[in-house]
Amino acid sequence: MREAYHVELDELAGNLAKMSAQVATAMETATKALLDADLALAQRVIGDDAKVDDARAECEEQAYALLALQAPVATDLRTVLAVIHAAESLERMGDLALHVAKAARRRYPNNALPDVVRPYFSEMGEAVVSLARRTEEVIKSRDVDAARSLEADDDRVDEIHRHLFSVIMAKDWEFGVAAAVDITLLGRFYERYADHAVSVAKRMVFVATGKMPGYGPGDDF
Repeated sequence: MREAYHVELDELAGNLAKMSAQVATAMETATKALLDADLALAQRVIGDDAKVDDARAECEEQAYALLALQAPVATDLRTVLAVIHAAESLERMGDLALHVAKAARRRYPNNALPDVVRPYFSEMGEAVVSLARRTEEVIKSRDVDAARSLEADDDRVDEIHRHLFSVIMAKDWEFGVAAAVDITLLGRFYERYADHAVSVAKRMVFVATGKMPGYGPGDDF
């Protein structure tokens, strides 16, 4: 019975890792759709979003069943609780990729991004997809040091996000209000995506150590 129980726990963590891979692919595809004004890619992300929602529902159903039937304690309980919270963050990451794809679709056949900001979104896209891929590995390994290393990429996304405001507020901005609004929203989508990836990694630190890393300034992670 205990062996079967631990197999179920491993399956639960594996399903969460698969969710992270799903949302990484979604944002990678959405970013390409945004940069290339590719309607087919945007539609693919939009159409696949329901799969992420289904994956969250499956993770939660499995987690609640383990809570009800097995009454896990210690590390096992932390694993189940972390999966419930992390699945919510991963679903939100999928939603943010969806928003990027919808922005690309909304401006098609035009590109939603003026050339002056395209390099920033290309860099943010690479950074957040890397975060999601590395989060997948952290879920599998529960490597605390690997989880902590995600902070650097998140900080870089934050820097770019802040810099975008100076670009659109500059006196020589010539692309109008609509483009500025698009850039503001899109930058926020990438920034929040990165934050959710770090949140999932923190949940894995909680599983491994029993201590939830702090979220405030000066807190250790």
